[in-house]
Amino acid sequence: MMTRTHPDRGHPIGRGIGTLAGLLVLGACSGAPSEAPGAAGASLPDGYALRLDRVNRDRANFVVTEADGGLTVSTGPAGILYRIDGRVDADRYTVRARFTEVNAPVGHREGFGLFVGGQELGGDAQRYLYFLVRGDGRYLVKRREGEATTEISAGWQPSAAIRMPGADGAEVANALAVAVENGLVTLSVNGEAVARLELEPAALRGVAGVRVNHNLAVRIEQFAVEP
Repeated sequence: MMTRTHPDRGHPIGRGIGTLAGLLVLGACSGAPSEAPGAAGASLPDGYALRLDRVNRDRANFVVTEADGGLTVSTGPAGILYRIDGRVDADRYTVRARFTEVNAPVGHREGFGLFVGGQELGGDAQRYLYFLVRGDGRYLVKRREGEATTEISAGWQPSAAIRMPGADGAEVANALAVAVENGLVTLSVNGEAVARLELEPAALRGVAGVRVNHNLAVRIEQFAVEP
């Protein structure tokens, strides 16, 4: 079950306490491969793994650079990026990061954001929950199981909490958070809860990281996993 929350009734989310380069791991890593399908030959910062949506895409077109405690991701193909030691073994945690889309046209309709509950990411039975925003002020919640995806949010939903660029090429930052507590998931943008859903707690244990869709340039800062 999922409920959408008006931004004015959201609850404030605290500030992040780390970066993607300094991820707080809440449990030992298991099931997070050093190399995922579709990632062989990709140029990544030390300690990271990548899985592209399709293994036949050119891995050189998913470019990740690290500087000043954050990452910049430039994509052709869509994929997920995560630390090899990024498994979360807890029933209560919050994942957050600050995303800035770079040089985007107004209304750009490709999304980026967070994923949690990553399991079997190196094989055909991959599964994870992801929460994205895009430049036209909408968000999406989906579940991936293998090659299939299920829309939990019933498509891209508008939210006044999402900041949009005012002109082509303008940069606007959005801070995303996924808060998990015993199966209850609260999804927030810029400190405002935009949706809530309930899942089995076991489905939310696993790797946490970021997802960036096609043809985007995104700066990712202040990534953190907090207990």
